[in-house]
Parts: sequence; C-alpha cells; structure tokens
Amino acid sequence: MNGAKNLLSRGRTDGHVRIASKDASITDRTKLEPMVAIELMWLTMIVGEALQVAMNNRGIPVVRINYQDMGNWSYKEGKPSVFHVHVFGRASNAVKQPWPESVYLPDRKTGFYDGFEPLNKEDNKEILKQILAISTDKKYRPEAWGLI
Repeated sequence: MNGAKNLLSRGRTDGHVRIASKDASITDRTKLEPMVAIELMWLTMIVGEALQVAMNNRGIPVVRINYQDMGNWSYKEGKPSVFHVHVFGRASNAVKQPWPESVYLPDRKTGFYDGFEPLNKEDNKEILKQILAISTDKKYRPEAWGLI
C-alpha cells in the first residue's frame, strides 16, 4: 500500500470526508496506476462504511454514503485539477443537503455553506475508531485486495 497518499477533510451534518491525491499530476481517476486505483476503491469503501457507523454513533442519522470524484473548482482559478473523491454522509435530518435529493455544491461565494458545522474532535475520534475496526474485517484485509 504505497500508491495513494491521502488527505482527509471533513464536514458534519451536511458534510463529507474528502480523499485527495497528494500527487498533483493525478487529475482524474484515469491517470491512476491499476494498484493505486484498487487502493483508492479499498480506502473509499472503508472510509464510507466508517463514516456511516461513526456518525450514527454520534447521533447524526446517516442513511447513505455518496461518493463523487471532484476537481472542477480549481479551473475557476486557472489551476489544473487535482484528483480527489468526496465521501458524503447523507443524513436524514440534513437541512441544506436534504436526503434523498442529489448533493448540491454551489460556488463557495454564494453563502450556501455559511453555518455548516465541521466535524469535531469527538467525531474524528469515532471515525478513526471505526476505520481501525472495519479495517480488520476479512473483507478489507489488504491481502484480499492484492495490496500486500
């Protein structure tokens, strides 16, 4: 497991986890090497499952996880895209991203995101706890994915 070096950023009730490649030459998933693509699928599945369990444990009723490749906004600044995936926890009580509507992601300048509450330290601890627990499941063992 040496291909995808990842960053995570988070948002709470109307939020998500972001997994991004630190390799700026990766502009979309078609640029990934096969083993890195497998690792990305493995990672997003673990994070998605962990996010749903963790947020429900924290009192946020996440009913579904949505995954979306992103990178369009960099073009607004004349910069090339850097591949990243957003992992959205869709909460049944979300206000600005109501379930089951599609995720809506307007420009940051619109004010749409005002009032969004980021994940807090306790949320992050619970997500990490779930990632560690889920990672031990036979389904997610790296050798089952050909990662080691």
